[in-house]
Amino acid sequence: MGDHERSTTVDAEPGVLFDYLSDVENLPHYFAAMRSAEPAGGDTVHTVADVEGRAVEGDAWFTAEPESRTIRWGAPGPHDYSGELAVVAAGAGSQVTVRLHTSHTDGPAVDGGLDETLATIKRNVEQGADPAAP
Repeated sequence: MGDHERSTTVDAEPGVLFDYLSDVENLPHYFAAMRSAEPAGGDTVHTVADVEGRAVEGDAWFTAEPESRTIRWGAPGPHDYSGELAVVAAGAGSQVTVRLHTSHTDGPAVDGGLDETLATIKRNVEQGADPAAP
């Protein structure tokens, strides 16, 4: 079992950053392994992800709490997988923290993936890039 946490600052207002992160359809634009994500009713999201080189399709839960600017997600299955993104004000911008709980044992690879996710979030939001652009 592993609990992992990483943070970065983003030059954007907390509300703007939270709005970007909480839009389910943006998930593939900042989670590298995510190929697609679509709302499936209630808190359910239908996803396709690249897991160790193969496409894995399934349903996950995804909740966004605007009052606390917190997003939580998870997926049923043998890997006990869940996570959280939290956005707080930091000076003129924001700090985003990602926390991940997984039974995946390769800590350095998990931490590297979280760092990549945060770098992508920072780049997309600060550059105002169209998340749909390649």
